[in-house]
Amino acid sequence: MPESHREPWLPSPPLSESELLAQARRLAGLRLGELARLLEQPVPRDLRSAKGWVGQLLETALGASAGARPEPDFRHIGVELKTLPLNARGEPRESTYVCTVPLTGNTGLHWETAWVRRKLARVLWMPVEAEPSIPLGERRLGMPLLWSPEPAEEAILRQDWEELMEMVVTGRLDELSARHGTWLQIRPKAANARARCHGYDAEGRLTETLPRGFYLRTAFTRRLLIRHYRRNAG
Repeated sequence: MPESHREPWLPSPPLSESELLAQARRLAGLRLGELARLLEQPVPRDLRSAKGWVGQLLETALGASAGARPEPDFRHIGVELKTLPLNARGEPRESTYVCTVPLTGNTGLHWETAWVRRKLARVLWMPVEAEPSIPLGERRLGMPLLWSPEPAEEAILRQDWEELMEMVVTGRLDELSARHGTWLQIRPKAANARARCHGYDAEGRLTETLPRGFYLRTAFTRRLLIRHYRRNAG
């Protein structure tokens, strides 16, 4: 971390996983307001009108390079960044967005080449306080975790993806709900209720529908916390 922030701190993209993890560990314990000042960025009053701000702040602080491209955030080393908002009990407050769902051009897709699998192949998890009673700038960052799914975990994610995508491909979008999927679910993903994109109905006709996204359930991230944090703490 720089000792002075008289000039903007603009980190370079990490060249290795070890470099990324070391930098992420240096951020642990910092308040979001402190990190924002180092990067000369304003802190919004709340996240209702600035959704995604925490993730964007961390992308800048860690030198993420993908931008809006459909690649892992740290594209040179193939690592995705995911924040993990926690409540006062250290439990996940919300599901985790992974990526958009391909509603068209999805015939013949396979798990091995699916974008959601690439996104989850290697993830840097950054826990962050998200208790509403704590002002946004006072919320602290936790210790990072560099993670890949174990074979048993990937098998469940694959099964979820295959079942969910079968519903998408066969035009059963209206049947999809957050109840489907053990760990992976599909939910609407749009800036507002008026947003629309193209999809197919059960008769194979092109129709307008809400954009959808893949999300990891809190059941998954809660398990992640228990296995990799609480176990190590004991």
